[in-house]
Amino acid sequence: MSDDYGWRQVDSPKPASLLDAVMPLINRALGTAAVFLVFGASVPCFAQADPASEPAVLAVAKVLPAVVNINTERVVRRTVRDPFDDFYSQFFGYNRFRPREVRQTLQSLGSGFIIDPAGYIVTNQHVVERAADLKIHVTTNDGKTYRARYITGDDKNDLAFIKIDAETVFPFINLDNISPNLLGQTVMVVGNAAGYGSSISRGVLSAVKRDITVDETDYKGLVQTDAAINPGNSGGPVVDLSGRLVGIASAKMAFTPQGVPTQGLGFAIPADVVRDSVNQFKQAAMKQGKVKGSPAPAAPGAARAEKLFGMQLQDLTSELSDALGYLRGRGVLITAVEPDSPADDAGIKRGMVLYRVNKSAVSSTKDVEEALGAAESGANVDFMVGIIRARGENHGLVTLSLKAR
Repeated sequence: MSDDYGWRQVDSPKPASLLDAVMPLINRALGTAAVFLVFGASVPCFAQADPASEPAVLAVAKVLPAVVNINTERVVRRTVRDPFDDFYSQFFGYNRFRPREVRQTLQSLGSGFIIDPAGYIVTNQHVVERAADLKIHVTTNDGKTYRARYITGDDKNDLAFIKIDAETVFPFINLDNISPNLLGQTVMVVGNAAGYGSSISRGVLSAVKRDITVDETDYKGLVQTDAAINPGNSGGPVVDLSGRLVGIASAKMAFTPQGVPTQGLGFAIPADVVRDSVNQFKQAAMKQGKVKGSPAPAAPGAARAEKLFGMQLQDLTSELSDALGYLRGRGVLITAVEPDSPADDAGIKRGMVLYRVNKSAVSSTKDVEEALGAAESGANVDFMVGIIRARGENHGLVTLSLKAR
């Protein structure tokens, strides 16, 4: 029926009781609460992952043991005159005293990184210039300090080759597997920024093949990044999220040629130039007798694991285990997994730890070398992988059978 105002009025059924009247309201409220409960229960799904498994953390852990701080000390001699000598010479025509020679010690800080287990280091030439007059001290990430000697250098590319004077095996950055250097990829600068060792800055690869002039020095074909490069970073590595070399931090442009301040304009010598220069350094040094034989090769076990199964490995030092919260003295860290490799197909992820190869427990890449010594293409190998925390609990510890490619 209609009322006097023309509105159509619909009669609704009357509730049989008060409970029937309020039940729809209760159901509506419970439904809303249920929605909140559902979303509330799903919040942990969006929680942040364990920082120890972040790609940047793993990449830094991989390269940091090979990065060194370089402290150079050079003694210069210069002649000085007493200002009164000039006064007496001007008015009386003779010198009362002979000029005297003073010695001054100049110090500089820079970075570098080990590119070979025998202790060979690449850095910027300007960090160790005039090496004949230099005392070079190298401090590794574990706090140990060594004397180093200059081998050779290249002023054009601003690269130098030095060696630690010590009979030991050092962690190193492999120049055979460098970054593709793609625009926009994440990069990190590692080094001795402003004298603070083991400093990390992060940004993106902004450009390639840049030609610039800084402090009247011409640089050709550099890669550009907005990751912070500060005094002391020179000679240190710029790496990607897999720990592969992008380049060597070399220069920062604080002002344009017109004097306008800039931000985020740092430059590095490309990794391929570094690799080619190091090969030339080695050949020249061997001819001159400065390098006795070829430097020690990379651990074959790590290379075999990568070649046959697509896993890059690194020793789990005590410092690295503590940083990641892993159990000390057990396993080998998996630092990278090649896409579409046997390891990738089996679900192995970087950040996991390899604890056993077949029936052999492993705690170093050397152990992996021995365990994989007889493995060939087509062979089936059992790998026990996962994570054992320092507190002893296991996380995803499984044994996987992989077929060598």
